[in-house]
Amino acid sequence: MPQGLPVIDMAALFTAGDAEGRARVAAKIARACRAHGFFYLVGHGVGLDVLDALEAESRRFFALPLEAKMAISMDRGGRAWRGYFPVGRELTSGRPDLKEGLYLGTDLKADHPRVRAGLPMHGPNLWPAQLPGLKAAAEAYMAAATQAAAVLMEGVSLSLGLDAHYFARAYTAEPTVLFRIFHYPATGADDVDWSQSWGVGEHTDYGLLTLLAQDRYGGLQVKTPAGWIEAPPIEGAMVCNIGDMLERLTGGRYKSTPHRVKNVSGHDRLSFPLFFDPDIQAPMRPLPSVASDASRAAADRAERWDAASVHEFEGTYGDYLLDKVAKVFPQLVEDVLG
Repeated sequence: MPQGLPVIDMAALFTAGDAEGRARVAAKIARACRAHGFFYLVGHGVGLDVLDALEAESRRFFALPLEAKMAISMDRGGRAWRGYFPVGRELTSGRPDLKEGLYLGTDLKADHPRVRAGLPMHGPNLWPAQLPGLKAAAEAYMAAATQAAAVLMEGVSLSLGLDAHYFARAYTAEPTVLFRIFHYPATGADDVDWSQSWGVGEHTDYGLLTLLAQDRYGGLQVKTPAGWIEAPPIEGAMVCNIGDMLERLTGGRYKSTPHRVKNVSGHDRLSFPLFFDPDIQAPMRPLPSVASDASRAAADRAERWDAASVHEFEGTYGDYLLDKVAKVFPQLVEDVLG
């Protein structure tokens, strides 16, 4: 078992009538969320053929000339917040990440009510015209991973002593589903400033759950009470971690865990995080069972990488998300969402 991170088989969660099996999985989720906030998932229903197709098409995309990739740059995606960004354009803690990427999400047409209303993070995806296979591969993966995340949230609900559909009713009837395809260049690439060596610096994710598929080259590191540990890829498994809003909703019972990426493999690395998060308009209030605790926020500030407590936040998930995004892409926020 890699470095103490548990491996959870979630297959029983897909069978609504298997109450005993679902309870066993929920108990494992509870232990993992309290101990690590990170775990591996198998039995998630995302086939190896889907993962292989996504990796192959993604490598073709990142091999395109920069000019071709910039034809679908994020500044063309508008309020939908979709498209490509080059190496160094995304910031973590104010420092540029050594990665490039493609931002995608739930693909909504211009006549969708939320798009017409101008809600940020809602709209169409941007695709490279010369690589039609990327759209098919990414959409197949997103559909399968979103289904896995929705089912996993039933397990999270059960793990908290709630009914299986609590989160679906209260927060994710219309989830915010965002998907990223990230490319971490091999160390030594001529067009990369290696003086800042982190692919992604220390951070936590913003919402409820992240499901991550990795290629065969490692680099993900997770912060534990004993220090930083590696979370290497396991064939066919996905990595799951909980986000800030699940910590907020559970009053800190489940904590979002800092993590970072450093590509030292000597190879170009790909990763595929899918964020399954609350409706952007949903208020983020603690669960009814969570008692008020004035000391919680101070303790959280003292521990967190950014010295900002999720337990002081008041507002909708969109309020939280846009505040974080403004720090990651400050110029783009000013130009597009300002």
